[in-house]
Amino acid sequence: MKIYIRYMVSRRCKMAVEQALMRMGLQYIRVDLGMAELREDITEEQKARLKRLLHETGLELIEDKKDRVVEQIKTTVIESIYYCGTPLKVPFSAYLSRKLNLNYTYLSNLFTASQGITITHFMISHKIERVKELIEYNELTFSEIAFKMHYSSIGHLSNQFKKMTGTTLSFYKTHGQKRDINIENL
Repeated sequence: MKIYIRYMVSRRCKMAVEQALMRMGLQYIRVDLGMAELREDITEEQKARLKRLLHETGLELIEDKKDRVVEQIKTTVIESIYYCGTPLKVPFSAYLSRKLNLNYTYLSNLFTASQGITITHFMISHKIERVKELIEYNELTFSEIAFKMHYSSIGHLSNQFKKMTGTTLSFYKTHGQKRDINIENL
C-alpha cells in the first residue's frame, strides 16, 4: 500500500516518516520524498494515528487523488533540483509526464489550478532558492553554481536571478541577505 505525504521535501522528513511508521509497528518497503510504500494495508484507526504522528512533525497525509498528483509534481521538482547531480536528458515536461505516467497538459493544468502558479514558475523559484543557498555556502564561483544548477550559461543564471529577486548575484553575495524561507514553504 502506498501512502502520500505533504511537505515531505528533505531527508530529515524521510527520517520523521520512518520513525512514525516504526513507532506504530508498521513495516515499510521504502520511504521516498512524498510517499511511503507499506508492506500491507492499514486500518482506518492506524491511518488516524499516523495522521496525528505526521502532524506532530509538520507533515500531512494526503488522501485526495488530485492533491497526491500535485504533491508528486512538487516532489519531482524538488528532487531534480536538490538531489539530482546530472542534467536530465529530456525536457522536464517529458520527464515529469513519464515519471507520473500522466499527460503533461493535464499535470500542468492541475498544478496551476491548485497552486496558482505554473510548474515552470515553481521550478524556477526553487532553483533560485537553491542558488541563494549555494551562494551563502561561499564554496563555489558563480560559474560553478550555474553549471551545478544546469543553466546553459552564467548569463542565463544571472538574468533569471535578477528577474526573480530584483538583485544581482554579486549584490546578493556581498550584502549577505540571509534566506529565511524553508523549501517546505515555497
